[in-house]
Amino acid sequence: MTIIPEDERSSLPMDTDEIIYHPDMIRANEWILSEYEVPHKDVCIFVPCSKKKPYHESPSHKIFDKVIFDMLDSEKVHIVVFGTCGVTPRELDTEYPFTDYKFMLGKCNVAKIKRDFIRMESNRLARYLEKTRNNYRHRIAYCIGDFRKAMEIAVDMSGIDVTIVPKEETLNSHVQPEKKFIYGSLNQKSYLRDLSDAISSVVGKKILDPLCDGSESNENPVNDNDWYLF
Repeated sequence: MTIIPEDERSSLPMDTDEIIYHPDMIRANEWILSEYEVPHKDVCIFVPCSKKKPYHESPSHKIFDKVIFDMLDSEKVHIVVFGTCGVTPRELDTEYPFTDYKFMLGKCNVAKIKRDFIRMESNRLARYLEKTRNNYRHRIAYCIGDFRKAMEIAVDMSGIDVTIVPKEETLNSHVQPEKKFIYGSLNQKSYLRDLSDAISSVVGKKILDPLCDGSESNENPVNDNDWYLF
């Protein structure tokens, strides 16, 4: 599958803070929202994009997958990536432009771009939720920061229920006001336990520790989904 043929691609750079306006990123997302055929699955899990591409090979997504696939069979779950990339079903993560952009939105301190991102992303997410209204039985989003804000707005816009984790009380227990990003890393065990608990609530299965194999060794690791650190 080729979403945008090579001879139709823009020559504009994909490593600047204007990536959200890039014509190929906009075109690819419009294709997903208008033409992409969504599979029917029991559960959709939204996870943030990662610095390393393709997403499914990144350290962060391998951690997410450990939690998800310990509890769900692959044929029952659809993983959808969102954030800087817009809204991207993960099976498309080897496609241009999702493999090619370099800029991570967390590096951006331009207020207008951050506002535009939340507006654009919430609209895309709302459209995706509406498009997939009858495709999933349950929806879970694992997100913090501006990505979380966009998802919360999209839920309000669409009226479609999404369980958003980590829980507010878990986030608040990790607030570090002196840090650039006050909630820290999505790789923290307490956050991942909230993801595990959300999955267990819809599948009726519980594991004691979603990372009991030691794939996370401390409470504040740095990993490639910590986009705000790069």
